[in-house]
Amino acid sequence: MRAGRTAWVRRAVVVPLVAALSIALAACQGSSAQQAGDRRPTASASTSATASSSPASPRPSTSAKPTAPAPPAADPEHAVDPPGPRRGNLGQADVLVYDPDSLSEETIDAIRSLEGVTGAESLALAQVSIENKVINVAAVKPGTYRNFTPYASAETQAVWDRVAGGELAIRPALRRRVPTDDRDYVRLGSDKDAPEVHIGAFAPQVPQIDAVVNETWMEPLGMKSGNALLIRTGQTAPASLRKPIERIAGDRASVQMLDAVARFGLDTSVQQTAFLVGTVADAVGTFNYTVLGGGRIAPEPAWVSSHIATGTVPILGSVSCNKLMFPQLEAALREVQARGLADEIHPEEYAGCYYPRFIAGTTSLSNHSFGLALDFNVSGNQRGTVGEMDRTVVSIFKKWGFAWGGDWRYSDPMHFEMNALVDPR
Repeated sequence: MRAGRTAWVRRAVVVPLVAALSIALAACQGSSAQQAGDRRPTASASTSATASSSPASPRPSTSAKPTAPAPPAADPEHAVDPPGPRRGNLGQADVLVYDPDSLSEETIDAIRSLEGVTGAESLALAQVSIENKVINVAAVKPGTYRNFTPYASAETQAVWDRVAGGELAIRPALRRRVPTDDRDYVRLGSDKDAPEVHIGAFAPQVPQIDAVVNETWMEPLGMKSGNALLIRTGQTAPASLRKPIERIAGDRASVQMLDAVARFGLDTSVQQTAFLVGTVADAVGTFNYTVLGGGRIAPEPAWVSSHIATGTVPILGSVSCNKLMFPQLEAALREVQARGLADEIHPEEYAGCYYPRFIAGTTSLSNHSFGLALDFNVSGNQRGTVGEMDRTVVSIFKKWGFAWGGDWRYSDPMHFEMNALVDPR
């Protein structure tokens, strides 16, 4: 069992280290003249690098030697000290503890003291919604978190210099799925005021973690410090430690076996935590949920009771949505009526708002799981098309704090989601 899991990890992440290093370091070279007067980098056409092909600032050529100086910080406002050469034991993470709130020092120390635990790393973990895809982002200490990542990532110095310099490292599988601007900046969240971060590296991460930034990003992203813990168990079977860890962590924490995450995308045997960050998400709150069959989830009843409601709105009639969204939704629909555009929205083609399930074929939540999105006029507004949605209706919804899926890189013109708090008075 153990050997099989280790073999899987090797097959999934092995990249020739020398090649990864040379490509990453070559990517750090660039023309100062191209970037004069703009802190953002010019994008490169290269798509095979482990480190991002577009540096966020001119960087000198570096060496693979441990004594090589770190490159300049890409984002000085979010930079921490460069991690330097890798130190400490290197080994994959076996267990993830994820809590709706920060884990206490006493809890972390007690878990570290368990017989069979050979290493533990505290981090902040939250979810951001990007074009209706929810990804897990961790705020980490680059110098120590790297020891829990796959070998190719852990040993590529450029990746962790970039993270320390304020940039984001993201799983290579998300390269084409996460929308960026022409300079490789990604907006972390669906909010209008969501922070933008430069992608500095495409590098394999710990299972259940899609992307990492350094800890200076916790406050801008609204993350909770130390609400997650990576655990290494060495020769001890991770499953044998689940019950002892659960007793220490408490009922609200999710204790996930990362070998199951690696195989299936999620450890469906335990409760999961939905912790969406951003201005709108702050008002939505955090909830635990269990995974059901057919891609469905069951959020904890107390959250559903306090956040989801069924009500009647203009044009559409009865809808079940997040309570937070009703005032803005009603205001938008009233304005559509007042401007003589009610016929442009077809109630018989309304496809729902609160829909607690994963995006089809994935283990990622959508904003429908939080009751913050709605789909209508389905037949003429399929994914990947410009759609038939009346553009004045679109502008009205944007005015009232909704983003439109028709603007996305892979368009979804039936989809509207709340991305700002707007007072309808």
